Amino acid sequence: MSSNQWKRYFFTLLTINIVVIVVILSLLFWPVSNKKITKKDFPSKAEYAQFMIQTDKEQLNELINGYLEDILADKQFSYSIVLDDDVLLQGEVPIFSSTIPLSIHLEPYVLDDGNLMLRQKSISIGQLRLPNETVLTYVDLFLPIPDWVTIYPDHEEIYVGLTEMDIKSNFDIQVEQFDLYDDDIAFKINVPLHTFKQ
Repeated sequence: MSSNQWKRYFFTLLTINIVVIVVILSLLFWPVSNKKITKKDFPSKAEYAQFMIQTDKEQLNELINGYLEDILADKQFSYSIVLDDDVLLQGEVPIFSSTIPLSIHLEPYVLDDGNLMLRQKSISIGQLRLPNETVLTYVDLFLPIPDWVTIYPDHEEIYVGLTEMDIKSNFDIQVEQFDLYDDDIAFKINVPLHTFKQ
């Protein structure tokens, strides 16, 4: 195998791993308030190959937080995600002249279009008593989130638009199953057939 072939295979594998990490991580954060949700048109089945990826909470936690460590390395505020019986977002936000610990429990729901909606179950922000909408607004303002995630403070929801991710490989990712209680998590990846053509 030539050096160029080896490099090509290596970067193909690396791209697939990054896609899976992004997908997952996308799983949780990434709101951008007051943004319209736009649905992506999927090609016909004759134009793509479809793959299913099955995983569990432990693997997904590692992927998400590995991704977060990378993107938050040079950011002022950080946070982490823990998948257990629900989705837990832990971090800190600035309040007045200091930072306050933040904890948000979210219930995930798979939408018909393969995206995720995270509905807020409970919020804790230090010893302060603030309206949930205010806390989510702070999260939207101060925590780094991708543009395919949208926070809706008024509805106490976070929309995770996996199908809206701009992936260089042109893969389309959809959530097939996201059952944290039974540890049953699956993603559908649609790979355009032209990807394999030279």
